Amino acid sequence: MLFKNVAELVELAEKEGVKTAEIMIRQEIEVTGLTREEIIAKMDRNLTVMEQAVERGLNGVTSVSGLTGGDAVLLQKYLKSGKALSGHTLLDAVSKAVATNEVNAAMGTICATPTAGSAGVVPGTLFAVKEVLNPTRLEMIEYLFTSAAFGFVVANNASISGAAGGCQAEVGSASGMAAASIVEMAGGSPKQAAEAMAITLKNMLGLVCDPVAGLVEVPCVKRNAMGASNAMTAADMALAGITSRIPCDEVIGAMFLIGQSMPSALRETAEGGLAATPTGKRLEAEIFGKKQ
Repeated sequence: MLFKNVAELVELAEKEGVKTAEIMIRQEIEVTGLTREEIIAKMDRNLTVMEQAVERGLNGVTSVSGLTGGDAVLLQKYLKSGKALSGHTLLDAVSKAVATNEVNAAMGTICATPTAGSAGVVPGTLFAVKEVLNPTRLEMIEYLFTSAAFGFVVANNASISGAAGGCQAEVGSASGMAAASIVEMAGGSPKQAAEAMAITLKNMLGLVCDPVAGLVEVPCVKRNAMGASNAMTAADMALAGITSRIPCDEVIGAMFLIGQSMPSALRETAEGGLAATPTGKRLEAEIFGKKQ
C-alpha cells in the first residue's frame, strides 16, 4: 500500500511531481493487479453513471415516499432568473448535488461517493466546475481518483458510515473529498488539496445522522446541497492560500472520536434529531401507517 494517511499521500505526490489522483491510480494498480487502462475504464463508467444521474435529476424526479423531489429543478429555474445571490457556479453545484440525491431517493442508479446518502456532493461539484474549467474527460476521471484518494484515507482512519459516525462521516467526508478534487482540477497543489479537505471537514464536525422515517431523504438531500457549497468555498479558500491550523489527518482523527462519542440516537437510527420532531414522527406515521 502506497499511503495510509493524507500526509503520506501529499508527500508522495510532491516527491513524484504528480497529482494525488495519479498516486491513487498507482495504488489501485498495486492492490487490484489490474492494468492502468482497466482501472481508468472502471472509473470512466462511474463517471458516466454520475453524469446520467445529474441529468435525470435536473429533469425532475420524485421519491416513492413523496418526501423529496423537484428541488434541483427549482434551483435551476432560480439560477436562470438572474436573481441568485450566491453566484452561478456555487448554486449550479448545489442543484446538481441535489439532483443526484433526488435520483437516489427515487430508487435511481447513482455512484456512492462515498455512500448513497452522500452521493451528490462529488458529482454535483464536478459537473458545476466543469462549466468553468472545461476539463478533458481524463481530467474529470482524475477528479474522481482524487476524491477516492482522500475518501480512502477517511474510510481507513475514521468512518464513512452514518451509523458509525453520524452524517459528518458521510456528507462531511464527501464534501472534503470534493473540495480536494476541485483544488487539483483548478491547478492547485497536493498540499492545497489537503488544506481544502481539512477546512471542509472541520466545518462539518459533529453533524448528526437523523433521517426522518429512517429514509435517506430528509434531511439528507439538503445536506448534500450544503456539503457541495461547503466544498466549493473551502476549495476557493485553499486556492487563495488559506491553510487549516489543524492538519488534515488530525481533523480526520477528531471526526472519528466525535463519531465514537455520539449517542446512537444520532447515528442513523431515526430516534433523535429531526427524526424525533413532531413533524418527523407525523411523516413517519403517514409513510408507514404507524400509530402516532
